[in-house]
Amino acid sequence: MKKLMVLVGCSLLGLAGAQAMAKAAPHHDDKPKAEQGKSDQDDSAPDSNPDALFQPTSSESDGTVTVEGSRIDYKAIAGTLVVHPQDWDDAAWRTKAHSGGDDSKSDDQPDPEAAMFYAAYFKKGAPSADRPITFVFNGGPGSSSVWLHIGAFGPRRVLTRDDSHTPAAPYQLVNNDYSLLDATDLVFVDAPGTGFGRIAGKDKDKAFYGVDADGHAFSSFIRQFFSKYDRWNSPKFLFGESYGTPRSAVVANDLETGNDTDINGVILLSQILNFGLSADNPSANPGSDEAYVDALPTYAATAWYHNRLPGTRPANLQEYLKQVEHFATTDYLLALQQGAELSPADKQRVAEQMSQYIGIPASYIVKADLRLEGGQFTKELLADQGLLTGRFDTRFTGPALDPLSKEAEYDPQSAAISSAYVSAFNDYVRRDMHYGQGQVYKPEMNIDDWDFSHQQPGQGGAPSGATTNVMPDLATAMKYNPQLKVMLNGGYFDLATPFYEGWYEMHHLPIPASLQNNIEYKYYESGHMVYAHEASLKQLHDNVAAFIAKTDAMSVPAAGSSGTRTKG
Repeated sequence: MKKLMVLVGCSLLGLAGAQAMAKAAPHHDDKPKAEQGKSDQDDSAPDSNPDALFQPTSSESDGTVTVEGSRIDYKAIAGTLVVHPQDWDDAAWRTKAHSGGDDSKSDDQPDPEAAMFYAAYFKKGAPSADRPITFVFNGGPGSSSVWLHIGAFGPRRVLTRDDSHTPAAPYQLVNNDYSLLDATDLVFVDAPGTGFGRIAGKDKDKAFYGVDADGHAFSSFIRQFFSKYDRWNSPKFLFGESYGTPRSAVVANDLETGNDTDINGVILLSQILNFGLSADNPSANPGSDEAYVDALPTYAATAWYHNRLPGTRPANLQEYLKQVEHFATTDYLLALQQGAELSPADKQRVAEQMSQYIGIPASYIVKADLRLEGGQFTKELLADQGLLTGRFDTRFTGPALDPLSKEAEYDPQSAAISSAYVSAFNDYVRRDMHYGQGQVYKPEMNIDDWDFSHQQPGQGGAPSGATTNVMPDLATAMKYNPQLKVMLNGGYFDLATPFYEGWYEMHHLPIPASLQNNIEYKYYESGHMVYAHEASLKQLHDNVAAFIAKTDAMSVPAAGSSGTRTKG
């Protein structure tokens, strides 16, 4: 989805000014148990603070979902919590009030704040101490959680076509047979400035729009949520998709090492931890070839799906990809590493072998110096039909806007399903959750000045100009808490975050070999949004539910994973 459009190769777009948080009345007076405009006690922003820009809000409702044949009654809460930047002084307002308003500031602009929107679902009759709780978020950066909310794990799911454009409204929102409420309570969290959330105050963009600032905001939100809903002693999980995967690494490390809060498990979907491995624009970093190697299996999977391979198409995709992975990490990698010393004959030989695997003519591969970026591949594979393939899900196709362009100009999957998600959720949140009347829901933000610099654990500061890499954050969290379990999920047809890239990152984490057993891998015949393919959604649900059950500290400890990759 558009939620990952900014990943390395795609530019960050402009950001609209922050808006004040509107208070809204419930949609139906007889449904909610708490009015949206009512202020709830916020541990980090007392109601008596005269400088507070936002106040927490909430609206409660009840519902029922049937998950794989079993009925689950739940309480739903839609609302906001208020968070502050890392250096915020929670006692400063008291000093200001005591001194008559003179706090010696050079200006009168209030400190920055963010009201972060969430939608929480609690299974009725399940004591919180025995019930896992999972915080779920998409990426961007600058995306709400609408995609995972009504596409994957919430109690309602929007229906979209599997690999083609979904017709315009009316859309269908149905019972979600694959909601994770059978395994865990759920909290869908929207990033600062997205959803019904807003940011305000002095230097608000700098305070919340960056790798470290964003990680702190989510960590602060989670800890505040524990206090508000008495969940400190519940088994705790993070689920991040896309940019939500590096966010999960940062947040896990912050909670573990900075706030003495152990996490039971971290679940990653469509992973990118080292942005230097992105397939979007590796030519911007000449001399580093791993991104081309990691993308090759996805190119091959895409050619397989669209039947662009010469000869008979292999019957088994997984076995075919093992062959491609071997070629990518041996002959192909060795050819790339030779650089200018690679002979024309060897270059031609490697190009011809690549052509057999990925369906692109060898002549084009030679002209590209054996190095195809993601945008080039999606433009060229079906160029003879005037089509381009998707980036988020290469199963999708769409007409090329400019047949002569070097790379794809848009993403067909985003164009195909975004309207269904956004329209269905705007209706659902107001009609069923009784929240948002008079407000604008922002499914994503266009952020020009996201700060990708990152201070890794143990470093004195963020190195200037360095590519974002949070692998040390996840590694530190795993070493600090050796019981922390990690689950990596990926789609074979995801070119935004190629599945083999995640495999490569996990096998290069700076952790002891014994901790590799704490990581398990699941892959699916789908794209970036694995859940957009219903068969894969069922597999994803079953795999994640099993991971939570065996990782839950209340359960009997299970033996560690062997670290081998398995099909979804």
